[in-house]
Parts: sequence; C-alpha cells; structure tokens
Amino acid sequence: MNFWPFRRPLDPLAQTYRDATPRRVPGRRPWSELRFLVLDAETSGFKIGRDRLLSLATMPALGGDLRVGEAAGWVVRQPSATVNAATAVHGILPADTAAGEAERDVLAALLPQLHGAIIVGHHIGFDCAMIDEALRRHFGTGLRNPHLDTAALAQQTLDAFGRTAYPGQRPPTLEELCAHCDIPLMDRHTAAGDTFTTAELFLFLCARLRRRLGRPLLARDLPIAHG
Repeated sequence: MNFWPFRRPLDPLAQTYRDATPRRVPGRRPWSELRFLVLDAETSGFKIGRDRLLSLATMPALGGDLRVGEAAGWVVRQPSATVNAATAVHGILPADTAAGEAERDVLAALLPQLHGAIIVGHHIGFDCAMIDEALRRHFGTGLRNPHLDTAALAQQTLDAFGRTAYPGQRPPTLEELCAHCDIPLMDRHTAAGDTFTTAELFLFLCARLRRRLGRPLLARDLPIAHG
C-alpha cells in the first residue's frame, strides 16, 4: 500500500534547497559558470551517525574568484562533546562547543549556501557524509550536492601525485599538496583555515588543468562525484 499522501511535508528550508539543487551537473557546462562552495567540517570523531559536527566553514568560488567576503563559519553546540583523540587534532574543547550555535540553526544557515553548488573540499566525502546525516536528523532530507575532492583533482592534474597501479597508493594529504604547490597552510585543522587553504589549492589546480588541456574547462573535465 502506498502511504505517500500522508508523508510529512518537508520544512520549507529543506524543500527550497531540494528544488534549487539538482544532483547532477551537465558535463558541457563551462567551469566559469559553475558555482563552487569550498567547505570544511571538524567533528567529534569519524563514526557517521555517532559522532557530531563541531565546526563548519564555507567559502564560495565563482569564475575563478574566491568570494572571501561571503565566507562563513560556525561552532556547533554539542552538549555531549568530550575530550578525545579528535580534540588533539582540531583543538575544539567541550567549553568551545558549549558556547556554539544549535546544530539545527547552523544547518539552517548552511542550506541557502548549498543551493545549486558543487561542494569542494579535501577528502570531502567524509564531511559530506557528516552533513548528510545531520540534515536527515534535523530536516528529513539528505545532501544532494555534487562534490569534488581536491585530492582526486590533484591526482588527475599533478604528475607527482598521479594515480599508479600500486594497490597501496594513498591520496595526497593537504600538507603534501600545499608544499608541492607552494601554498601556505592557514590555521591547519581549523574549519576556517582549512577552507581557505583548500580554496586556494582548488583554484591553483584548476588553472594548472586548464593550461594542460589548452582550453577553457568544462564540468566534465573535473572529477565531480554526483549526489
């Protein structure tokens, strides 16, 4: 039996996000017309569904320009946060999260930024999975955005990190890529610092790929994973 007429309607914020965000990007769309949202999340651990978001930062990029004035960042209030191994990495203490914003309010502020954007980040799959889980808990809808991992873009673009047949090859770290590309690391393992550093790396890699191809980039030239 189909119960769809009795399904609870989505929150208007979630419905607007869904309507504005297709899961796929046409391959022939010019890179200059694509809207990217560089994103980084710091979390209480690495277990999806158990661990929680502690901080988020975003920075839009369009047409080769970083919209620094539109960057945003949040500390997320998590009453259950504890000091653990992850704390040693990002340095966010329970006292910091206690002064943060409610998770639902942070997501409500994030959703309009996600409209129609391609999410960019380093090893971004984990960040997307954490945001997806949080959106489902609070808004009843998952993350729809296509996403692009700068580690995968680097492997496609830089010979020094190119994919090999070696089964144990790992993707390059942000530190390794920044050292190779002479990009300074900004406040490593903070959401705001990693977002800015990744945004600069992303534009550097796109410029390098454009020179290699000898033409303007199209969406299909990038290793975009669709939602």
